[in-house]
Amino acid sequence: MKKVLITGAAGFIGFHLCKALLEKDTEIIGLDNINDYYDVNLKFARLNELGIYKEDAKKFNKNVQSDKYSNFTFVRSNLEDEKIISEFFKREKFDVVCNLAAQAGVRYSIDNPGIYVQSNLVGFLNVLEGCRHTKVKHLIYASSSSVYGQNEKVPFSVVDNVDHPISLYAATKKSNELMAYTYSHLYNIPTTGLRFFTVYGPWGRPDMAMFLFTKAILEGKSIDVFNRGEMKRDFTYIDDIIAGVELVMKESPLSKTSTVSHKILNIGNGSPESLDNFIMAIEKSLNKKAVRNLLPMQPGDVPRTWADTKELESLGYSSKTSIDEGVENFVKWYKKFYEI
Repeated sequence: MKKVLITGAAGFIGFHLCKALLEKDTEIIGLDNINDYYDVNLKFARLNELGIYKEDAKKFNKNVQSDKYSNFTFVRSNLEDEKIISEFFKREKFDVVCNLAAQAGVRYSIDNPGIYVQSNLVGFLNVLEGCRHTKVKHLIYASSSSVYGQNEKVPFSVVDNVDHPISLYAATKKSNELMAYTYSHLYNIPTTGLRFFTVYGPWGRPDMAMFLFTKAILEGKSIDVFNRGEMKRDFTYIDDIIAGVELVMKESPLSKTSTVSHKILNIGNGSPESLDNFIMAIEKSLNKKAVRNLLPMQPGDVPRTWADTKELESLGYSSKTSIDEGVENFVKWYKKFYEI
């Protein structure tokens, strides 16, 4: 049985990855600091689904055994705490690490830069050091489509230049890729960076468009539509994302063109949709029209994203979920969770 660390386990993608892997012959330790960037009750509810109860999850640096899965343990901890994370890695001796913990949000990074440096840079360095000193066999980590900045060539390819990030969040993700490459080169740590494109689905983040739009439409409030709805995003359903991550966890990151065990992969839908079409899918599922507040582009945003997923497809990946199906699944979950 493999022993896997999943950081960001109370987060959107981390929670879904834990749930998928726990059905298999895998021992999982989930780590999260449960910060208040968005409603912590949603994070505690996700953990509850994994058999970790709120009162136990609140305690820092204490391993909590799941009541639902014998192969799942959760620990609340801060990746920025070098001493604690170092001891944690040495004690647990993981085979594989999947680092999904980060301070998220492009727009939030403009007003709160210090948080991103601590979480996304210092925290990631401590993960790399933990992997280095305990001979982890494979580190998979979350990068982001935001690293492509205002790239005009489409679809976005991992060989495209990403030296011009337009938000601090994107800059930290680009930095993570450089840091991981360096550790792969110096210490032969196999690392794979996943550039996630816009992920949505049940249990999603309340700060993202899917959640914000659904809530506002149901409450009869207007929604802010940036770039007048003309932005395009490579919306990718959560189940497709998790299937892709699982494929990557089984693969060696050794590139055919490099002796360094480091690889970058796009993980997205590969077929962008306009923001306006996305809103119409929500309207259809809710059977209610949105009141649109049309606004210009915001600082740090880009007009479109589009993933070239050929390399991931060569491993067997495919994005199967349509916008209509994915949005309907989210709306059903949202109504059930909030008892609407």
